[in-house]
Amino acid sequence: MSRSLTPGHQVERGIVSPKHIPMRTCVACRQSRPKRELVRIVRTLDGQVMADPTGKRAGRGAYLCWDRKCWESALKKKALESALQTHIGRDDQVKLEEFGQSVPESGSGLDVGSWRQQALGQSRAGKRSRA
Repeated sequence: MSRSLTPGHQVERGIVSPKHIPMRTCVACRQSRPKRELVRIVRTLDGQVMADPTGKRAGRGAYLCWDRKCWESALKKKALESALQTHIGRDDQVKLEEFGQSVPESGSGLDVGSWRQQALGQSRAGKRSRA
């Protein structure tokens, strides 16, 4: 017999199962990771392609590691174009390259978690200034 405590948790004979963690695959290195450890790139409904650190924009998405090598590889090998099923225009390409350049390199000693929070903060601040 099982009963639900909260969404995502089940109690069965006194054992609480962990909450489901959605997994996604980086289009560059093909490594599967928890969704929160990747950044989403989105093709919006109007055809723009942009980084979506919040993961909430509407549109077709693809995921990349928070690692500069994955960004460079995905842009160079056209993996993002393939995953998003679209051609990435020059303006969008430049914006993605700039965002990718701000991503720390693996092994650089930078704390990716704090860098990610900073990127999310900038994303939210930009959203507020447009309103």
